[in-house]
Amino acid sequence: MSKEPVEYIKHIADECSYIISVSKNLSKNEFWDDETLKRAVARSLDIIGEATKKASANFKVKLSLIQWKNKIIVLYQSLYLY
Repeated sequence: MSKEPVEYIKHIADECSYIISVSKNLSKNEFWDDETLKRAVARSLDIIGEATKKASANFKVKLSLIQWKNKIIVLYQSLYLY
């Protein structure tokens, strides 16, 4: 049984809030130098990606999550390419 779309959006919102809260006062260098934080943010991006993947196609179209997912993938990959 799949979850309601709003549950996936809640997961996405929670992870976005976490990422913002742990990184808002950091410089770019401070972020890149903190291996634990980079791993935590990467995990949050994984969760966001899974939530967008599991939401129904109809719901994704309504909220334009498809473009969102592509941006998340680019952010995730940049964690390992810096």
